[in-house]
Formats: sequence, C-alpha cells, structure tokens
Amino acid sequence: MYLGFISELSVYTSILLIVCLLAVCLFEAVNGFHDTANAVATVIYTNTLKPVVAVIWSGFWNFLGVILGGIAVAMGIVKLIPLDDLIVQSLGENIAMVLAVLLAAISWNLGTWYFGIPCSSSHTLIGSLLGGGFAFWSVHQGAGPNWNKAVEIGLSLLVSPLFGFSMAILLMYLLRLFVKNKVIFKEPTPKKAPPFWIRAVLVTTCTLVSFFHGSNDGQKGVGLLMVVLLAFMPLQFAFNRTVPPDEYRQAARQIEQQLGQLDAGDYAAHIATLANQAGQTATRLEQTDMRDKKQLFTLRKDVQVLVKSVEADIKIGLIHGPAVKKIKHEIRTLRSAYEFAPTWVIVLISLCLGVGTMIGWKRIVVTLGEKIGKTHLTYAQGASAEVCAAATIGISTGFGLPVSTTHVLSSGIAGTMVASGGIKNLQKKTIQNIALAWLLTLPVSFFLAAVLFYFLRVVF
Repeated sequence: MYLGFISELSVYTSILLIVCLLAVCLFEAVNGFHDTANAVATVIYTNTLKPVVAVIWSGFWNFLGVILGGIAVAMGIVKLIPLDDLIVQSLGENIAMVLAVLLAAISWNLGTWYFGIPCSSSHTLIGSLLGGGFAFWSVHQGAGPNWNKAVEIGLSLLVSPLFGFSMAILLMYLLRLFVKNKVIFKEPTPKKAPPFWIRAVLVTTCTLVSFFHGSNDGQKGVGLLMVVLLAFMPLQFAFNRTVPPDEYRQAARQIEQQLGQLDAGDYAAHIATLANQAGQTATRLEQTDMRDKKQLFTLRKDVQVLVKSVEADIKIGLIHGPAVKKIKHEIRTLRSAYEFAPTWVIVLISLCLGVGTMIGWKRIVVTLGEKIGKTHLTYAQGASAEVCAAATIGISTGFGLPVSTTHVLSSGIAGTMVASGGIKNLQKKTIQNIALAWLLTLPVSFFLAAVLFYFLRVVF
C-alpha cells in the first residue's frame, strides 16, 4: 500500500526519505545504548548477569515494551510541533524541518554518550522538536509549537527524577528496617555472582525497567517516525487508512444521535450546535475524496475539532449521564483517524531500540556503577533504584507522559548513595557533569534544531 505511493516520489525525494528513516532508526539505536544502559547497569555491575546476556535480555524486553505500550506517549511527542501547519507546506520545508530535528537530536545524544554522561534522549528529542517548531513558526507565523503540551511534558521530566530520588531513599530505609540478611547491603565481589535470591530480584528489576523504558522511550521513536512520514507523505499518513471510512462516519452519526437525545437544559442550543457539527463531519466523511489533498486535510481538521469540542463538554459536565460512556467510545474511534501508528512502524522502532541496547552500553554502566557515589553500588542500591525507576516510568506511560529513564534511574542511584552515606557520599564532579548536561540539553538541542532548520530550508 505504501510502496505504491513512495514510487510516485522523485528519485531525489525518495533518497531523502530513506536517509530520514535511517536517521530515525539511528536515533532509536542511540537511545537504546544510551538510555537502556541504565536498565542493565545494575545486573552487569553486580555480576548478576554476564554483559552479553544482560543486553540481549534487556533488548528483548525493550522490544516487547514498544510493541505492547500503545501510542499515547508517541502522540504526545507528535503534538509538540505544529503538525497541521507543517503538512500543508511544500516538501522542501517539511524535509528541512525533519532533518533539523533529527540531526540536532542525534548529534547531542552521541556527544554525551561519548563522554559517558547519562543524558536524556527524551530531553534531547523534545528540545529539538521545540526548536524546529519555533523556527518553523518564525518563518510561517502559523500555530507554532504546542507550548501547553511542552509545559506538561517539562513538568513530568522535572518531577520524575525528584520522585525517583526521594522514593529510592525511602526504599533503602525500608530495606534496612525489614531485611535481616545484610548480604544485600554489601558491594559486589569482583567476578563473583551474588546469592540466587539477590540475582532473582535484580533480574526482575532489570526486566521491569527495560519493559517500561521500551513502553515510554520507544514510543518517542514511533512519534518521531510518524513526523517523518507525515512530512514526506502527508496524503498517505494524515488519515488512518487501515480503518474503513464508514466506521468513522458511523461514529460521528452515533455522537450526533446521542447528543440529539441529551437533556441539556439551559445549554440545549449549544448541544444542538455540537450535534449539528457531528452530523456535518459524518457527511464530510462520506463525501470526501481521500485522494484530494485539500479535502483530506479539511476532513482531518474537522474530525480533530469535533473530538476536542466533545471532550471539552464532557470534562465540564455539559454532556452527562449514560450518553457519556457511549460517546467516549465513539470519540476513541474518531481520534484513531489522526492519532495512529502503522504496525510496521512500531515493529521497526522496537527492533532498532532492541539492537541499540546490545551495543555501546559500557560507558554509561561504568558511570552509574562507580562514578555517582564514592562507594561502589551495592545489591540493595541497584534494586532500589530500578524499582523506583520502573514504577515512575510505568505510571508516566499510563498517563501518556514521556519521562527520562536516564534521569529517573541516575537520580534513584544518587538517592541510594545519600541514604547510605549522606550527601557527602556523592561524587561531586560526576554529579556536576550530569547536572550540567541536564541543564544544557534542552537549550542546546533547541538552538541546534532552529539553526539547522534555517540553513536547511535554504538548501531544499
């Protein structure tokens, strides 16, 4: 289905599309050996698993995490940029935007990995998207980046490491209080595996972090790949073609019918207008020529407006009673028309993340195991940090919010070090380097993406 459309692109454009797709795959692979090193750090450093086994195991669970994690986080990433304005621009503008974001994100990720600094791929991608979106807005004066979504994501990125740090301290306190076997609080013996029960705990926590990392960070790659596809082939990916249009039409008609039967009281006129809007959307779904770019983009906008309007009225209670459950079901159907990712996209990102996990992990593992605290990582510290990380990432994924596995886990390890020996137990230089990278990531990636967009739009 997609190959037929790709064949309509020029040779030059097709090559650029392939380059961009490979760049997304590279970004996700870098994400694998940059961020996922956090998941395997404890099991490798404590000799629980051999490095080859650990990275293959983690890579497998990252793969499953992306496959089973849904696309809520991916759509959160997509919403950061003015996508509706982007897809109606010329192909050259779209290519400049996509390449600017990709080059900025990959260059900063590789740079911090080379120096062994646990830096967030999430921050890098978000900064790059906002920088590219801002530069695009400055040229076209359209909608601009979604700053409300950016603030929402920014808060989750800020709060999650603080939560991980605090919870790790609390968990270490509880372990000291209730665990009588003090072996868990000892440093790993070189080249000697820990007792079986400790290995079981550490393998379980590694598995959880790997799975939830895939379900959260992997989705960011899915979102990024969808941006590329929408930029190059908006006609093909602006609307979900895997669902028959008649299903969307029926969903809009059902909403029209439910709203028409609703006892809205003083707001009857408002609800009647909304019902009429649903009916018009259903008619447009029936009459739109999906091969006509202008008609398709108008339809996409109409569906989005209807979904947002109905959701807003449900939120403030104007739509109430038994109708709410039925209408929410139809809204989910309509939202899938523009918030979707083909199965092959999810599988491709899963593979890239999994393969990336299996290479380049050593630099980050050494930093996490030996350079955050003045003492080496103990079994209890490793398990506590990973339990906190898995819980934080899992909850965030449930709410559709991207968080940084790097920030959460490294903050958790720092928390366990503080719990074991106070603030003085942290290595000042390493903490300063990590903090500096955290502070610089958003502004540097933002600036890089913006400058690259201005340059590349001249080229293309």
